[in-house]
Amino acid sequence: MQRQRAEDGYLLDNRQAEAGERFDALGALFDASTFRHIDELGLAEGQRCWEVGAGGTSVVRGLAERVGAAGYVLATDIDTSWTAAAAGPQVELRRHDVAADAPPAGPFDLVHARLVLVHVADRDRALRAMISALRPGGRLLLEDADPALQPLICPDESGPEQRLANRLRRRFRELLAERGADLSYGRRLPRLLREAGLTDVRADAYFPVTGPACAALETATVRQVRDQLVAKGLATEAEIDTHLANVAAGGLDLATSPMISAWGRKPG
Repeated sequence: MQRQRAEDGYLLDNRQAEAGERFDALGALFDASTFRHIDELGLAEGQRCWEVGAGGTSVVRGLAERVGAAGYVLATDIDTSWTAAAAGPQVELRRHDVAADAPPAGPFDLVHARLVLVHVADRDRALRAMISALRPGGRLLLEDADPALQPLICPDESGPEQRLANRLRRRFRELLAERGADLSYGRRLPRLLREAGLTDVRADAYFPVTGPACAALETATVRQVRDQLVAKGLATEAEIDTHLANVAAGGLDLATSPMISAWGRKPG
């Protein structure tokens, strides 16, 4: 998934081994919701799609299945290594920074990005680039988390294990904010799409409250950022080890941030 990079590297860098685990968990958590929206937008055989900040393979493969052999899927990211397995006759992989590089020629019937803009430095430019690549009448579907709407990983803070989980989650979000992430971006998507000139704008939100994929995502995320948490004095090794053991024990109901999906049509 395409992300801003800070001077010392993006916090959840795709080059880290845990990135693949996170992509698998995110797919298990959110693909059903993503493809419900894509199917309702009418993606059909022979159409052209641009998947921005593709990250893993699940969304790219789902798009390729829907457009068929006569269609075309362009999957871009600043690091396409985790997307390589989705390559196929109608799938092109391209290294591309949506906030810095010129948009692909298109035009596309659908442009989709999930968990991308919340982390991108120049969000306005990225949004303009995606809209410019749409054909008249084409659809843009943006999906971004809004951690500030629901900041707890354990909404039912019933004991010390849950309080520790929530404390570590607050510290993790401090790191994200330091790297430029906008933790209240998701709620603004409908307005931003309207202000950008799209019509028929709609939005909804979805977030799982508990399940194996929530636990897998939390484990991979904490393992990926533990060094930064410790280095910044935001958590101790003992706290992190205790939390990971609590997650593995299966007694925590771990939620995600609300995933806000917003979509609209390019006039014409």
